[in-house]
Amino acid sequence: MRLCVFQGTFNPIHKIHIEVAKFAKEHYHFDSVMFIPAYIPPHKSVDKNLAEHRFNMVKLAISNYNYFNISDIEYRNEQNSYTYNTIVELYKTDNIDGKINFLIGTDAFIKIESWYKSEELKNLLHFIVFKRTNDFNERDFDFLKKKGYDFEFSPMGYKDVSSTELRQNIKRGLSISNMELPQVKEYIKENGLYL
Repeated sequence: MRLCVFQGTFNPIHKIHIEVAKFAKEHYHFDSVMFIPAYIPPHKSVDKNLAEHRFNMVKLAISNYNYFNISDIEYRNEQNSYTYNTIVELYKTDNIDGKINFLIGTDAFIKIESWYKSEELKNLLHFIVFKRTNDFNERDFDFLKKKGYDFEFSPMGYKDVSSTELRQNIKRGLSISNMELPQVKEYIKENGLYL
């Protein structure tokens, strides 16, 4: 199986997350894109009480796509969600062809050396890096190539979006229809999230 992993906080998941995953599936011809919501992301401050809601929202968001699936691997542990531990576990449990592919934004990838067991992780993954800024320069990442990280830049164009902005607008009672997923918007409303 040619597996692509999309790991993140998804706080909340929005249209651009889905567009990135669809682009990766179609452009790289993956058998599956596996969404892995982080239980406690090590590099972000996230309300622990939202963990189950974030998982449920991802589940809702991908329910109409038979080539997407969701893993609760990080939720079962109920601990810090270290990518290295997750990937090692996936190699044990899934029948994977070659390396696991890993979707990541330029903003996170530039800091990859700060991740837990990054030296070991770099040998386990092929990173597909999506642009998160308009002034993106591939040469800024040359140092990671020299250090042995296996990656390529996705040809998908830059999309200006952030979950932080979406949460702020929900709090203000504003709507951003080009970012919101209807079923997720309804779930947020029903559960009174981000107010």
